[in-house]
Amino acid sequence: MLIDAYQRRFSYLRLSVTESCNFRCTYCLPDGTDCDSRAGELTLPEIRRLVTAFARLGTRKVRITGGEPSLRKDLTEIIATCKAVPGIEKVALTTNGYRLQRDAAAWQAAGLDAVNVSVDSLDAATFHLVTGQDKLADILAGVATAKAVGIKQVKINTVLLKQHNALALPDFLSFVKQQDLSLRFIELMRTNDNLSFYQRQHLSGASIQQQLETQGWQLLPKGISDGPALEYAHPHYQGRIGLIMPYSKDFCADCNRLRVSSKGQLYLCLFTDSYQDLRSLLQSEHSAPLERFLQQALTGKAESHQLQQQHSGSTRHLAQIGG
Repeated sequence: MLIDAYQRRFSYLRLSVTESCNFRCTYCLPDGTDCDSRAGELTLPEIRRLVTAFARLGTRKVRITGGEPSLRKDLTEIIATCKAVPGIEKVALTTNGYRLQRDAAAWQAAGLDAVNVSVDSLDAATFHLVTGQDKLADILAGVATAKAVGIKQVKINTVLLKQHNALALPDFLSFVKQQDLSLRFIELMRTNDNLSFYQRQHLSGASIQQQLETQGWQLLPKGISDGPALEYAHPHYQGRIGLIMPYSKDFCADCNRLRVSSKGQLYLCLFTDSYQDLRSLLQSEHSAPLERFLQQALTGKAESHQLQQQHSGSTRHLAQIGG
């Protein structure tokens, strides 16, 4: 099993399959990335070997991230490959939704169990301003398609931005009132290269939490493979609201996830620049050396991130490993 020095068990792998992205979100990569430069990305056999080793050590959930994973033409095959690994019970995807309407049925048929879609505003003009893409209607249509084709869990991710959605909670609540999906607010994180943007845009998730609790929303228990979100439900709403607040007390206490980049680099924490290269261990069908490496690497995982000390890596780094 993958258990660290603090007795945390790691059953959740976040696997980036590309660093490329076709959006230019203000809080992530406002200058975009080179979508044509794809050298060095993990191959399908390497992904299979990687996920197999993790599964043999108790991983039960794989989330495919980017960059924007749908820029890989073999994404459907990646989903099917992960789902076919013995021991993997859940395959999830995080996407900007650009190709969701077109490909949701194929992804569901390949075994996709859950999809998280980034929607930072329900106002088309604001969405365009934040993402650099005038695609809100298409992406919301993709969300509806994902539900219609039978993807079991459909979630929306919304980064809290003081100047763009601080007053939009009523709109988001109306959106989930008649829809069986989860909308999760993600607190903007300070990185080593975004101080000015952070100071202008940071909005504490605690303010949203207080409003929800005042309005009668109730905290739900977490599943063993769930991520860091605190999820709330209300008897008068079909949907749920989640909060990801990395600055909250004991945020790291129940950490259950490890990250591997699209080039085969193991990151023990989202908020670190350091990594260990797994690529050479992915060239063999024998997973025992990789399993031993992962178990040994985990002994070096810190008890907590260092966000309060302003140690969090760069914005580009967070984007590259599917933050």
